[in-house]
Amino acid sequence: MEGRSNSCGGGGGVAVVVVPLPAQGHLNQLLQLCCLISSHGLQAHYLGFSIHNQQARVRANGLDPNTIAKVHFHDLPTPPDLLCPSPDPTALIKFPSHLLPVWEAASQHLRHPVAAVLRELASRSRRVVVVHDHGMSSIVQDAASIGNAESYCFNCISAFSLLAFAYQRTPEKPFPIEEELWGKMPGLEDSMSPDLRRFGAAQQEFFNHRAGNLHNTSRMIEGPFPDILARDECSQGRKQWFIGPILPTNLSNSTPKEVSNYPCLDWLDRQPENSVLYVSFGTMTSVSDVQAHELAMGLQESKQRFIWVLRDADKGNIFSGKPRTIELPEGFEEMVKGTGLVVREWAPQPEILAHPSTGGFMSHCGWNSCIESITHGVPIAAWPMHSDQPSNAFLVANILKTGAMVREWADRKELVKSSTVAGVVRKLMASEEGDEMRRRAQELGENVRKSVQEGGASRMELESFIAHITR
Repeated sequence: MEGRSNSCGGGGGVAVVVVPLPAQGHLNQLLQLCCLISSHGLQAHYLGFSIHNQQARVRANGLDPNTIAKVHFHDLPTPPDLLCPSPDPTALIKFPSHLLPVWEAASQHLRHPVAAVLRELASRSRRVVVVHDHGMSSIVQDAASIGNAESYCFNCISAFSLLAFAYQRTPEKPFPIEEELWGKMPGLEDSMSPDLRRFGAAQQEFFNHRAGNLHNTSRMIEGPFPDILARDECSQGRKQWFIGPILPTNLSNSTPKEVSNYPCLDWLDRQPENSVLYVSFGTMTSVSDVQAHELAMGLQESKQRFIWVLRDADKGNIFSGKPRTIELPEGFEEMVKGTGLVVREWAPQPEILAHPSTGGFMSHCGWNSCIESITHGVPIAAWPMHSDQPSNAFLVANILKTGAMVREWADRKELVKSSTVAGVVRKLMASEEGDEMRRRAQELGENVRKSVQEGGASRMELESFIAHITR
């Protein structure tokens, strides 16, 4: 049954239940969605293992604590024998297979507690609306047997990546980009582990219960690709809403006090405009000590300012055990003092990207990071590691032209040398080509921010979804 929950308040209306995949980028996006839904006066419920709900709360970058307080968290019991192995930083294939035991445990243990919450809410609500990750499809399968419930899949990746996955599996269909570009598209090799493919296939059986899809992207960001995806999906009778970006877009004017206390933001305040490269590879990728050494030397050689968030990948339980400390060249942090800052704790990424001193982002190109960077008009040095990241990097560098590749996907198993790092950093931060990328990124970011304001295309998509579920 249900663990700790905020009081649910009011009855007889529409209750929205969100079930995220237990991985940081997914927990974060779906908490942001909860906050948006709550701001429209609907009950928003967030379901997961207690440790992952806690993770979502303590890492709620850019969200007002008063807004989060309106979300009803259902902290479901975490299995006492939950396996949370450490990541392998030396693995040539960077997919975070160490998280699969947690996802499989969620599939095994969460279905019945989630069903109990759905039935309880259904008994006192006009309608229950379930929004879930694709990877949680089996967990919410019982929504199909509840008369006043309906479910929607929330896609945390780009429309371009979804299309790329589909078209690469059916090569007889021409992909809707120029033939020359299609010939350069990264393949699916090594982007996912065989175990993940099996996990995804097991979810597919229950995926068809959904009434439609929500996407954390927009036509403003991806041009024609959302409409191409919608045509494919709508032929199956399912509605589509492209509501992205679902992250705070006015951080400079609304940063909570506890976020502004981060020392890295104070450091940024002292740097010139557009002068700092932000370096982070997200929460699911481990960098080997050898690669970290080359990256450090490349940053130093580039002679550009930087903030480098250097942390090991998350385990399935971030509160269990001490994470590995990644080794840097002896004396490196002292040598770059004043022009470079290494951050080994959790950092407020949206606030860093929104800061006027930030002029570039070296990123793994997870969609969460891409959309945050795009929204704030920051060009990307793309270094994809796994999953949808190769296709996201291709979108950024070759179609949007708001970034440059650090390493092509074909070279994914090769060590990236310091000279390569330095060259890409200088291109992004100190060249006319980089200035042009920054100009395009800033123009795109301004248009994206307008799209979520009153009357904007993304705001209207969200309001269309709210109108649909409250019909």
